[in-house]
Amino acid sequence: MNPLSRRVAIACGGTGGHLFPGIAVGDALVARGCEVTLLVSPKEVDQTAVKSAYGMDVESLSMIGLAGNPLKFGCKFIRSTNSCRKLFFKNPPAAVLAMGGFTSLPPVIVGKIMGAKIFLHEANAVPGRAVRMLSSFADEVFVQFPDSLPRVLGGNVRATGLPVRATMEPVPKADARTVLGLADDLPVLLIMGGSQGAEAINRAVLGSLPYLAKLLPKIQFIHLTGNRNSDPIRLAYDTLGLRAVVRPFLTEMEYALGAADLVISRAGASSLAEFSSMELPAILVPYPSAVDDHQRLNARTFVEMGAARCFHQKQLTPSLLTQQLKELLGRPVKLKKMGEAMKQWKSDCATEEVVKRIYEVCGWESSEEDDLIISKSGLTELAV
Repeated sequence: MNPLSRRVAIACGGTGGHLFPGIAVGDALVARGCEVTLLVSPKEVDQTAVKSAYGMDVESLSMIGLAGNPLKFGCKFIRSTNSCRKLFFKNPPAAVLAMGGFTSLPPVIVGKIMGAKIFLHEANAVPGRAVRMLSSFADEVFVQFPDSLPRVLGGNVRATGLPVRATMEPVPKADARTVLGLADDLPVLLIMGGSQGAEAINRAVLGSLPYLAKLLPKIQFIHLTGNRNSDPIRLAYDTLGLRAVVRPFLTEMEYALGAADLVISRAGASSLAEFSSMELPAILVPYPSAVDDHQRLNARTFVEMGAARCFHQKQLTPSLLTQQLKELLGRPVKLKKMGEAMKQWKSDCATEEVVKRIYEVCGWESSEEDDLIISKSGLTELAV
């Protein structure tokens, strides 16, 4: 391994929840003059999102999840491991950062064999299979939820929060709404189900639209349907004469989050971190099939803070949703308090903390400019 190399491989593919935090760290490393390779999946959501990853190399790994067909997993694992070996032989990374998920395994294993420093990040309240499997290989493990600290094997575990994209800062609602073609003086509800969408949330929202059109006729909608046919959903809004922006996916999420007064969403860790950064209150509907029920545990923290309300997917009827939206959107003071509570989770320095630790563990010296960037972020030690 070249001791002067400052190349970092970031394995962050599979879902937006892994990808966007990885890009956030990559952006910060590139700004400091490091070379960064993003390792993602061939999924459409990954291939679309990485178009915003400037100054980084992007490579796709053909991996699948740990569950399912063992033979298929084994074949994909061998293929991805061989791809990593060729890639790392050509451009050896000094460090590998894995953000969790199935694309983490080959880069961590190959990187460890080649002498790279290994870092993991676990975004959820319950560590996923990949992080649990790989934690013994890691020089350091970062987590978002302090409650997950004792669940990670190994001594070098640090609570940093979750890196979010630099664009995720509160913006004037009027400006964000204008960008999306919405009226700047009327309330906005954002509906999203993560990068894959959420059929149950879509159905409940569509079922509530006739009632909302009568009870809250001035409400506007931003509905991100996921990677499916969005035409029937767009038609439902048009039929009722409701003002709505309906899209499968939005790369510039800062505008959607900035325009909204309230969001209905799954409880993915990355989404929650972005809601916190944008101080956006939420109605959360955890994905019921999430491994170890981690989305429900993610949501619990925000409910206890008073920043969100949480409902099981089976509870999410049009009647319940209509009642909740009428109450919350009709009480701006309540929404403001929820937004202020959401801000409590905001981690301004998560990205810089991760970068700082990579520098320290790798033995890299920061330039004066790097130190200035870090000091402006107000980093504090969160090691446990």
